[in-house]
Amino acid sequence: MLSRSASNLYWMGRYLERADFLCRLIDATVRLASLPASHGGAAPAWESAIQSAAVAEAFHERNLPVDEANVGHFLTLDPENLSSIRRCLEAARNNGRAVRTSLTLETWEAVNDAWHEIQRFGSGMPDSSTLVRLVDSIKNSLLMFDGAAHRTQLREATYWFLRLGTTVERADNTARLLDVKYHLLLPRSEPVGGSLDYFQWTTLLRTVSALTAYRWVYRESVKPWLVADLLIFNRAMPRSLIACLEDAVWLLDQLAATRGRRGPANRIAATSLRALAGSDIDRLFQSGLHEFLERFIIENNRLGDAIAEQYLF
Repeated sequence: MLSRSASNLYWMGRYLERADFLCRLIDATVRLASLPASHGGAAPAWESAIQSAAVAEAFHERNLPVDEANVGHFLTLDPENLSSIRRCLEAARNNGRAVRTSLTLETWEAVNDAWHEIQRFGSGMPDSSTLVRLVDSIKNSLLMFDGAAHRTQLREATYWFLRLGTTVERADNTARLLDVKYHLLLPRSEPVGGSLDYFQWTTLLRTVSALTAYRWVYRESVKPWLVADLLIFNRAMPRSLIACLEDAVWLLDQLAATRGRRGPANRIAATSLRALAGSDIDRLFQSGLHEFLERFIIENNRLGDAIAEQYLF
């Protein structure tokens, strides 16, 4: 496979995963922002959304109020925001079109349909009901893409590069979401375990569709250290950090077997997985969860750079 084609597939996976994460983030933020001010209120909820999406600096440069209308538009339909859902779907579609012959009809149509679906909403500022309908519609379109790719794509380099992009992006999103909640979102005066803390951790679980999984695994009320344990160390949780690293190692091994050689990306992924597997949630909280998540994000970016150097240039 040409490096250009590998790059198109890898970034197609990343952009679609980013769009899906933004949909989930907005949906959960709408829920959190609807709570009374005593439980957080709207402004902190929407501030946490732009922090989690790693676009706070770009948003604040516009000097706009941090509210549902402005943040919702910035994250969904804003054509000037390179990380908005609109721009992510546009980039994914362009990458998919460049490798159209590598995709099954069903996979391509799912990407194309997602793009046309968001086009229906225009580029203006959505009201509350439109915002909810938009994210629900795009989430459904992206679920159709996942199903089409899983059920129809051959298990070879095309599929592996697509999934590798998804996996690297998913790990970054989960780590940033956890870090924002633990380090930035909770007010200094609010005790861990308080009512605000409960609602925010529950919202975090909803963002990654893990609330039911949490209750199934732990069978008790929501506790910060158990949420962190689920989203970092639980191998059965698809969006956990360790599950993402295991997927990255496996996918890179498949590519290495196809090409007959391993490279820096394989070593970085395997080393990160061993380090995470050798730790546990108690050690992380003792040494600092924020510091661990910062290191993880840096290492995940380093893995992305190594993948690019090894396969995409």
